[in-house]
Amino acid sequence: MLSLATAAERVVVLVIGGGGREHALCYALQRSPSCDAVFCAPGNAGISTSGNATCIPDLDIFDSSAVISFCRKWGVGLVVVEPEAPLVSGLANDLVTAGIPTFGPSAEAAALAGSKDFMKTICHKYGIPTAKYQTFSDASAAKQYIKEQGAPIVIKADGLAAGKGVAVASTLEEAYKAVDSMLVEGIFGSAGYRVIVEEFVEGEEASFFALVDGENAIPLESAQDYKRVGDGDTDPNTGGMGAYSPAPVLTKELQNVVMESIILPTVKGMSMEGCKFVGVLYAGLMIDKKSGLPKLIEYNVRFGDSECQVLMVRLESDLAKVMLAASRGELKGVSLKWSPGSAMVVVMASKGYPGSYEKETVIRNLEEAECVAPAVKVFHAGTAFDSDGNFIATGGRVLGITAKGRDLEEARDKAYLAVEEINWPGGFYRQDIGWRAFPQKQFSRNA
Repeated sequence: MLSLATAAERVVVLVIGGGGREHALCYALQRSPSCDAVFCAPGNAGISTSGNATCIPDLDIFDSSAVISFCRKWGVGLVVVEPEAPLVSGLANDLVTAGIPTFGPSAEAAALAGSKDFMKTICHKYGIPTAKYQTFSDASAAKQYIKEQGAPIVIKADGLAAGKGVAVASTLEEAYKAVDSMLVEGIFGSAGYRVIVEEFVEGEEASFFALVDGENAIPLESAQDYKRVGDGDTDPNTGGMGAYSPAPVLTKELQNVVMESIILPTVKGMSMEGCKFVGVLYAGLMIDKKSGLPKLIEYNVRFGDSECQVLMVRLESDLAKVMLAASRGELKGVSLKWSPGSAMVVVMASKGYPGSYEKETVIRNLEEAECVAPAVKVFHAGTAFDSDGNFIATGGRVLGITAKGRDLEEARDKAYLAVEEINWPGGFYRQDIGWRAFPQKQFSRNA
């Protein structure tokens, strides 16, 4: 009887998405003892060749009935919905209605990421510490408020703008220009019909992730990513140029503060609002320089690309089992097991990113890169094959070269060793991932 019960708990998983974090999740799910098979839609070239999942490139992830039909045909017992766009458009709602266990929030709960005004309203109502703000749809009223507050100040598009809808203005003129670009010129379309004008909080950024089942939340290990494109945290913001875990800035004490003052009040608040949150809650935090306490800057309702990669190589728990428990409201009492030591990811991006960049440049030596040292894994975010079977770059951020080590220094050395093995003249990477966690003298690596 025991073996039958165990067999019944084995599950086929469908991961929705096709980027670096989905590759990392497929990698962790494939290693899960309770996982029978992993599908990924649409997936990418790297996911399909890694053996981490079977990719379904022609499944339309915005067509709920097509996704439900696929799940019924292949006996899928858990769907993990990662990208925010299908979540906001209600894919998780439709899957749950069809009786398919789903790890990912409803459209109503995904509004935590889909509308910054909604997130701020929840913060205000439930006493969650966040930066002072006001919401505007009128440009002149926004500018008047900016003038009263002074610079530096932060301007954000209310909706989903593919990670690009935030301007940190160091002068009033920059702030006015950002308001005009969103509210008058409409550069983000409907995502920028309203803007949030927010105080600038000085401090250190950190990422905090929790798995949520509607009522309960369990924290993941700490991680910190590097958003700026240039060494020394210079130049424009990106979707992340690298990350490491654990993050020294998020001490155990601070993690407890985040759970008690930010994550749990949000989970309870969403439940009270009648839109229970199920999935991963990703809190973008600023550790305030003045108070030393965390403030919530934004929520995402999915993993962060860079952080997901370092977390998934460190995770030792059965991810499929934990996600299934979350989808059933059964996370109470669950805890996660992590490998000791550290992990680091260095992102390789197409030259020119985050501006315009050349596509379809050839990438070689990826297999060799994974073999330079033990515990190196190359995650693919934006790759395809050309007609000769070579990997080519199809996106801005293309590869996540991830390594585990006894400590952060070893993880960094392995990751950069692997990066240097990759032959991709069309790509570039930051030379200094991890610098915040090291004494400066250790950063004399050769370019």
